[in-house]
Amino acid sequence: MNIAFAISGLLMAATTGLHVFGGGPEIHEPIQASALEPALRAISAVLWHAVTVILIVFTVGNAYLAKFPNPPLAIALIATQVGFAGLFIYYGMALLGTVWVLPQWTIFSTISCVMLWGLRADLKGNPVARD
Repeated sequence: MNIAFAISGLLMAATTGLHVFGGGPEIHEPIQASALEPALRAISAVLWHAVTVILIVFTVGNAYLAKFPNPPLAIALIATQVGFAGLFIYYGMALLGTVWVLPQWTIFSTISCVMLWGLRADLKGNPVARD
């Protein structure tokens, strides 16, 4: 088992939980209860739940990578998360003047680093990280 991918899978599962149970009441529900146009509320709901699906797929992907080496899959998941981190950093700075109002970039960056550790172990055939 690749320990790094097992750890990143657990971190991603925790992230999914935070998104659903923390972000739902804090972000999704207020938007749905707002006076925004119904079409805007609908697209917001689709996007919110699409992110939930993506996080679940990432969790399953990491669990798969813990047992079965697949560098292209690992690279795709890492690249997507780096992209997410970049979006949080960019919009935090551009619209809010700080990266700390939207700290999700720290989660995606951390998980990406742990996944890079796992990918490196797979590419080098590291017996310590994979048994």
